[in-house]
Amino acid sequence: QVQLVESGGGLVQAGGSLTLACAASGRTISIGAKGWFRQAPGKEREFVGTISWSGSSILYADSVKGRFTISRDNVKHTMYLQMNSLKPEATAVYFCAAASRRLEPATSQEEYSYWGQGTQVTVSS
Repeated sequence: QVQLVESGGGLVQAGGSLTLACAASGRTISIGAKGWFRQAPGKEREFVGTISWSGSSILYADSVKGRFTISRDNVKHTMYLQMNSLKPEATAVYFCAAASRRLEPATSQEEYSYWGQGTQVTVSS
């Protein structure tokens, strides 16, 4: 089994920055691609970005492209989400996810076997 724990959430003003981290433990050798998703109040969980196992391929949702950056450190078993120029509509619970077999980036939630509990990000206007 794999456990994922997000950290770094909090309250930030619009235009500010925040960096989230997702630490993996357990059977980390089975982890392939990773992804970030978010769920705003009253809305469904949506894709934010995904990174391949090697880190060489990254995809972003159009809504965050150019402002958010995903990276991963496979030695530390940690993935990061650097969020810049934050907008109030980015307020949501952010979840990290890990695929157990797929190495390439995955935008669909169904591709992921493991999920963290989420961390709250609130952007004030």
